[in-house]
Amino acid sequence: MKIAVLSGKGGTGKTLISVNLAAAAKDAIYIDCDVEEPNGYLFFKPVDVISKQVSIKIPFVSENLCSGCRECVEFCKFNALAYINNKLVVFDEVCHSCGGCVLFCPEKALQEKRKVIGEIQKGISEDVTIITGILNTGEASGVPIIKNLLHDSSLPLKSFTFIDCPPGSACIVMESIQDADYCILVAEPTVFGVHNLDMVYELVKLFDKPHGVVLNKCLEGKNPAERFSIERDIKVLGKIPFDNQLGMLNTNALIAARKDEKYKAFFVSLLDTVVKEVLQHATAINP
Repeated sequence: MKIAVLSGKGGTGKTLISVNLAAAAKDAIYIDCDVEEPNGYLFFKPVDVISKQVSIKIPFVSENLCSGCRECVEFCKFNALAYINNKLVVFDEVCHSCGGCVLFCPEKALQEKRKVIGEIQKGISEDVTIITGILNTGEASGVPIIKNLLHDSSLPLKSFTFIDCPPGSACIVMESIQDADYCILVAEPTVFGVHNLDMVYELVKLFDKPHGVVLNKCLEGKNPAERFSIERDIKVLGKIPFDNQLGMLNTNALIAARKDEKYKAFFVSLLDTVVKEVLQHATAINP
């Protein structure tokens, strides 16, 4: 069962919930798709870590073959190619590795080479397999790394896979949730939190993913995010209080579900609720 955890911005508690659900499930894989700023490994502190590089193909030009026709320049919608002073220039930093320029070049002056854009690290923390994607600083897109993370045939068979998505609703988030069986939306109980919740809510609706929301940092009184969820018939899976004890555990990069019986019970219960939601959805579409 693949469960994606996402939020409209950083700092809502997305990693807190992903990490603790994986720890509560035990027989699980945790995949950190927040490749620009991964931090799940700080909590799990995995051992026996192995790394592999992730590379993409980018074009390079054989100047003696280039006729200056500019067909490749006109084709590239990312402006990764320019013809300057009678010379074709390739801007590696904005190339999206589509390969179209190579196909369109009538002189076969363009070929492809490999460029390393980041790495994937794999390790173990108790019964949880930890997979972390790391994008090199300055690279245009983390999508190739996320594709490698989610389609790695060497991953062990586990009952649960938890996908810690990047914040927001951009293409890297879309790539992260494509194969998810269920999406957990994480939101703060503020008006600003409603705006961010709406972003990811519209995204999961677009992908037709079953979903529910966890409300984090809850205080007594009005909760605009809860009201938003009720009005749109979004299942409220759980509410996490604004709690100093949890804050201290999180600040010290400790996993609450492993250190505190109260929060262990909470995340086990949250996982049970999500499993029931997934099974109910599966039954609804395949009665």
